[in-house]
Amino acid sequence: MNEVNPFMNDFVKKMLDYNRAFVEHGLYEKYTTTKYPDRKIAILACMDTRMTELLPAALGLKNGDVKLIKNAGGRVMHPYGSVIFSLLVAVYELGVDTVVVIGHDDCGGRLLDPKEMIAKMKEAIDHVDENHKNVEQWLTGFGDINHSVQSTVDAIREHPLLPKDLEVLGFIMDPHTGAVRGVSERKE
Repeated sequence: MNEVNPFMNDFVKKMLDYNRAFVEHGLYEKYTTTKYPDRKIAILACMDTRMTELLPAALGLKNGDVKLIKNAGGRVMHPYGSVIFSLLVAVYELGVDTVVVIGHDDCGGRLLDPKEMIAKMKEAIDHVDENHKNVEQWLTGFGDINHSVQSTVDAIREHPLLPKDLEVLGFIMDPHTGAVRGVSERKE
């Protein structure tokens, strides 16, 4: 990239400058691996900034160990959405045999207020169709983190396109210490 957009955020400019130096000095070499996860694990986790380095460090992961899928809340929001698509590719194309769902305490997604978010949208864009595909319901927080993680584990386990012998586990991480605890299995 030779020309930088003059309207680009200063931090993005700094990231791109760093990237040029990173490549020029061969700093990428220590990260070289294949597209196949060495541990045959895919992790679905929240995009929370506290988890960016903490999650891999707390689990002893290095580049190439796992497929890491991140989104707001670390949840499956739709049975044919991007998370399931990513898991299908991970399982059938990349050899994943275990999926680990990791939520975390103090998640901002827990208490999302759809009315507040819609009001912010209305300030930023010309038109918000609040009735389109139940936007208000879609933007609602998930409340209890244990229930959220277990619901996501269940959605993956029960998905008709994923193998029944796929191991799917759920955990919750403390975003301050990295301590991980399991979620209890759903009672039938």
